[in-house]
Amino acid sequence: MDAIIERCAGLDVHKDIVVSCVLYGELDKTPNKEIKEFSTTTNGLLKLLDYLLEMKCTHVAMESTGVYWKPVWNVLEIGQMELVVANARRIKNVPGRKTDVKDAEWIAKLLRCGLIEKSFVPCEEIRDLRDLTRLRKSLLGEQTREINRVHKVLQDANVKISTVLSNIMGETGRQILNQIIEGRPLDKEFITTLYQGRGKGRLKSSIEELCEALNGKIRTHHRTILKMHLNHIIFIEQQIAELEKHIDERIASRRQELEIIDSIPGINEIGGISIIAEIGIDMNQFPNSSAISSWSGLSPANNESAGKKKEIVLPVVING
Repeated sequence: MDAIIERCAGLDVHKDIVVSCVLYGELDKTPNKEIKEFSTTTNGLLKLLDYLLEMKCTHVAMESTGVYWKPVWNVLEIGQMELVVANARRIKNVPGRKTDVKDAEWIAKLLRCGLIEKSFVPCEEIRDLRDLTRLRKSLLGEQTREINRVHKVLQDANVKISTVLSNIMGETGRQILNQIIEGRPLDKEFITTLYQGRGKGRLKSSIEELCEALNGKIRTHHRTILKMHLNHIIFIEQQIAELEKHIDERIASRRQELEIIDSIPGINEIGGISIIAEIGIDMNQFPNSSAISSWSGLSPANNESAGKKKEIVLPVVING
């Protein structure tokens, strides 16, 4: 392997320690090697940064080890070095040579020869936005799971509310749930009030059908669980609303880019924000359209052996 970088470092990152291997010297000769170990505390990582700058390293590479590479990146990115995060599967060492020192040295050797493919890591602004949009997605998923749990409890109480209401968490659904939780009767008088003053938003089912659907066997047990689920749903909704405020603040300076993405048919504002959060706004990170398609998991892969091509089913997702 021909060397192309005179001074570089490979980092083997763990939860508590970082093992650094610095290779330096003339490209046509065997490089000098220096190995040191640092703590992953902020002070330890600052010492690592000072050491790499002192060694005049121009390139530093590390594996994408869980989330442990992130604090290392956050400290080292303030230095005047090119940082490279590598896919651990693509730079796997030879079996039987697995030690922290060997791993750091192997990464450094691959980097010195330009054999590590750089992973896409957006700027801090985009990374923060990405954290917010992904958290929002997680909360929406948790909200859906809580609503499904409400369905389950209602079915256990023989309350068939989902057969007469398309959304049990709408205004009417919540009135009924609160009536159940507070132990008040689901009689015809209460049900009649649900139909009053609705205008175009009137219920499709008749009063008799709704009475029949709500005629269940509700126990204190069901009321207790429903109250917990409903309180959790309300809390999640508050968290989502607060998240959306933070997202709006973060995206305020990127309205021009967001308008461009929103002009694409089928993409709304929140979809456009998610796209910006995942791929950023600097398209120089991707040399061409094929690269960004491949990174997002949209390009078909090749799986050919002995002249035979095997079918590959790819998920249509955007990976971070």
